[in-house]
Order: sequence, then structure tokens, then C-alpha cells
Amino acid sequence: MSLLKRIESPSDLKKLPPDQFPILCQEIRDLILPILSNVGGHLASNLGVVELTVALHYLLDTPKDKIVWDTGNQAYAHKLLTGRREQFHTLRQFGGLSGFCKREESVYDAFNAGHAGTGVSAALGMVEAREQLGHSNKVVCVVGDGALTSGMTLEGLQHAGGLHKDFVVILNDNQMSISRNVGAISAYLNRTFTGEFYTRLREETSQLLTTIPQIGENVKRIAMRAEELAKGLILPGLLFEELGFRYVGPIDGHNFEHLLPTLDNVLKLKGPILLHVITKKGLGYEPAMKNPVWFHACSPFDRETGKPIKKSNRPSYSAVAVDTLINLAKQDNRIVAITAAMCEGTGLSSFEKHFPDRVYDVGIAEQHAVTFAAGLATQGMRPVICMYSTFLQRAYDQVVHDVATQDLPVTLCIDRGGLVAEDGTTHHGAFDFSYLRHVPNMVVMAPKDENELQHMMKTCLTYEGPTAVRYPRGATLGVEMDQEPKALPIGQGEILKDGYDVALVAVGVTVRQAREAADRLAQEGISAAVVNARFIKPLDTDLIQKVAKQVKCIVTVEEGCRMGGFGSAVLECLSEADLWHVPTKVLGLPDWYIEQGPQELLREKYGLTADGIYHEAKALMERISLHSMINQPG
Repeated sequence: MSLLKRIESPSDLKKLPPDQFPILCQEIRDLILPILSNVGGHLASNLGVVELTVALHYLLDTPKDKIVWDTGNQAYAHKLLTGRREQFHTLRQFGGLSGFCKREESVYDAFNAGHAGTGVSAALGMVEAREQLGHSNKVVCVVGDGALTSGMTLEGLQHAGGLHKDFVVILNDNQMSISRNVGAISAYLNRTFTGEFYTRLREETSQLLTTIPQIGENVKRIAMRAEELAKGLILPGLLFEELGFRYVGPIDGHNFEHLLPTLDNVLKLKGPILLHVITKKGLGYEPAMKNPVWFHACSPFDRETGKPIKKSNRPSYSAVAVDTLINLAKQDNRIVAITAAMCEGTGLSSFEKHFPDRVYDVGIAEQHAVTFAAGLATQGMRPVICMYSTFLQRAYDQVVHDVATQDLPVTLCIDRGGLVAEDGTTHHGAFDFSYLRHVPNMVVMAPKDENELQHMMKTCLTYEGPTAVRYPRGATLGVEMDQEPKALPIGQGEILKDGYDVALVAVGVTVRQAREAADRLAQEGISAAVVNARFIKPLDTDLIQKVAKQVKCIVTVEEGCRMGGFGSAVLECLSEADLWHVPTKVLGLPDWYIEQGPQELLREKYGLTADGIYHEAKALMERISLHSMINQPG
């Protein structure tokens, strides 16, 4: 019988002899690989962290002991070992398992996260809660090496080092290599340096040295540096030692003979400890090892070849935005591009091929990216920040404080605006219209198609102030492209179709759906105007007020949250013009976190398809008609 099928919880794992762990790890990889080839997900990092996951659940008493997985996208093996094996095929599907940790899903998931850099802070909060409540459980945080570029991670480490409480941070480093000899020596030394005898000797020697008058502290520091030299780790170790952690490592994260005894010793140590573990991204699957960047967060792929299964021959909105940016950058050497660890995802890798000295990947540091861009803009540069909508949320204060207050010409290319499908709750770009619309000096726009997107890119880079252009995930519509992009008049929408019964006022990807809904309404004798707002801010108030005076009612449509979004802007516009008597229905996303699922399924569920718009418009017209009949004299 399969070893994995015998494990329903970590207590079952503890019954296995450790010499069977390599077999178990292979079974875990053999289960992850075919499922992700069908549904996509974070493959490379999850294949690399299997042994570490097994070791942690074997040595810890979870869920009493807490494991916090920074980001949570490296926790697939964790899910398989904690009672979710039978549901694993539903990963990232509508109604299925989340691709991240989720407390609502399992008591073994200690913290929800989809953004990197939160792990240390969250885990440290659990450490302090343990101390305040008088509990004795262990808390371990697993962070990827990429998270060390996040300022929040460093803030958490600094705080933890100063508190001196028992806390283990495991640095899962999958960017470095470790040779067999170094691995064996390092493992031996770390088993020695974390053993009870050495720990006691280290503490007693430290106390003894500090009692030597005048020179004791200096001698103690020299002894500590000598220890690091003995391990050959002076550079990585010093950083964490200075932050107040005892540094252990690096060790081979795939060798149980090294991993288990070292981790066992580390879990017995007092104070803040950082264990540096070297793993290999994509281990066990050759294509993922050769191309770990693509397989970090991949779409469905052919398991035999490792090649993606393409669903469309049309370019993505990201590709169109970056291609336009490349052409504009050829004409203006002031244009530079910035991203936060998303060069591939935002398409900026293409820009980098043309302008390697004009692209900046600042790592998982969204706040820094925005203020860095502001600094560039003060000196006459034209910085363009390409970032997912959900990640730009993290730099809200910098947009307000560092860019908008100074009215600087910084362009925000907001990728993955709206519904983003399988990554779910933490990744839907639902809030950008709302959190940018109320910022003074901001210009916020969203294209109806890829041709309008290229014109909006041009608009951003010719405007002398902060701008944002928001576009969706996925393939473009395949419309005809103008030969050259041209700047659009700021704050000017367009009427795509005249009508006198109802006005469908839409923005972004919902414009096409509104046009289709209008055609369907026309078949039933309802005359529907269609307005492409283009600009969320400044809103084309003259156009909207003009249309409102010509129709009986208005339906606004946006793929964003209704609260404070584009529809709210239209309502404010009508209120200011005393057009309160025009019934208006606001369509958008509700006031809760949207679940994972295919884009089209979610659009249908929340009424953002042509069919949904049609039914809402028709129902509004029927209510108006009924109200008129009731209020007729006699």
C-alpha cells in the first residue's frame, strides 16, 4: 500500500520509520505533478520543499505547534500530510482547495496569506500570544529566499531578534547550490553546533568571557566570529546574528540524514533561531528544474514535454501593454520600467531584452518601487511601474504620499485588474478603482480592448502627472490595432451606441459585455445606449449627465468592487447635477472576498456577463414601468 495513502494526519506520519521518508517524498511529488499539469499552480517551489515539510510535521506536534508558511504557495505537501489528500485534485478549482494556506480549510493552516513577506510578522505575533497566554507550543516560520527582499520580513526579523523569545525561522533557500562535500561538512558542523553539549558549552563560555574586566565583551565577539569562520558562513550568518538570531546553516534540505537531526536540535534551542536550508526548485521534474521561473506559477502544461497548453493565440493584455511601452521607450530615453519581483508575470522580461539598463526589478518591495519611481520622476524621468493590482495595494501610502501629493508623472500599469481566477481571494484585483479614485491628482483609466490599451499607454506617458491604466488578466479580444498609439483627451469617454430607454455605462472589460447586452435588449424593443467611460477619474461628467437626461434609467458595469468604485462615481455625478430622479443600478463585485474559480464562471455568478447585464437592465425597466402604472392618476 502507498505510504501517502496511510497518512491522514501528521500523527500517522510519526508512525513511519525515517528511512521510508524518501519513498514518501517521491509519492508526494508523483501526486503533485499530474494534478498541477492539469490545473496549473506553484509547481517548482512545492517540489523543492517536500523533504522539509515531512521533517517539520514529523518533529513538531501540529496543530498545537504552529507552522507559518510565508505566502502559503509552498504548502502543497503540507496539505497532503494534513488530511486533504482526497481533495487535492480540486486544488485551485471553484469550490475546491485553495492554492494557499487557509485557516477556514484546516486547523493545520495557521495563517492565511497570498502575498510574500507576511510570515515572520504573523508568526512572531503567535509567539507573543503564546507568551501572554502561558502556553508552551513551538512556532516555526518558513520563508523563501525571495521574501528577504521584502522590507516587512526584515522588520519582523528585527523585532523578533529584539524580543529574544523562542522562535524558529527557516530560510528555504532555493536559489543557491550546495555541493555534496560542503553539504556533508555543514550538516556535521551544524549537528555539532546545535547539540545540547555544545549549546551548554557555548552559553557557559559566553558567560565566562563577559566576566573578564574591560576585554570580556570583545573576546566574546571574537569567539562568535571564530565559530562562524569554522562553519565557513561568515557572510550570511553575520546578517542574522546582528539582527539577534542564532544562525544555523546552510544544510541540505533534501537529505534527511542532515535535515532531521539538525532541525531536531534547532527546535530545542532557546531564543530566536534562523535555520538556513538549501533546496532545489522543481526537484524530481526536469523541466521545472531547468525553468524554475516559469514553473514557479505555471498554467496547465504537457507533463511529458513541460510545455504550456496554450488556450489562445491572441496576445495577453500584459504583452500589449509592454510592447507599446517598448515602442514608446525607443522614442523617449527617459522612460524606465519598474516591477516588484514580477518581471515575467507582467511581461517586462520583453522590455528587459530591449533595454536591460532601463528596467528595475526591486524584489518583493512594492512600497520601495513606488517611492523609487517618485524619486526618478523628480529628476525628469518617466517611470512606469508594472505591478499586479493585488500587490499595488501594499504601496497605497506611497502612491498617496510620495507620488500624488507631488503630482509626479509616474505611470502605474495595473496588471490583473478584476477577477483573476484560480489564485482566488488574495489575488483578485477588486479594489483598485476604489483605492485610487479618491486620491487627488490621480488619473485612472481602463481600456475596453487592446487597441484602446495602447492609446492609454501613450496617454499616460504624455501626461504631466500621476496616471494609472488598469487591464485584466488573460488574452485580448483580437480587435484591429491602429498603427500608432495616440494620446486620448483626459477624462473623455465615448458613446458607442445611442439609445433612449436605458444607458449601459461600462468601463474596461465590461464594455464588450454591455454592447452584447444592448444588442439583446434591442431584439426585445428596448433601446439601450452604451457608454465606454474610459476614465474612472476624472469622470466624463458632461457625457454621463447628457446621456442621463435622454434615458429612463442607467446601469453601470465594472469588474471591481461596487463600494466606492466606478458606479459610485457615476452616482456622485448624477447627484451633483440633481439627476436623482434617474433610477440607477450599479453592477460590480459585492462587499466580500471573491472565491477562486474560472473568470467566466465568476463573471456569470456576479452578473458581469452580457446575460447578467441584460437581465438587470430589463428588470430595472420593468420596475420603472410598474412604478409608472401604479402612480398614474385614477
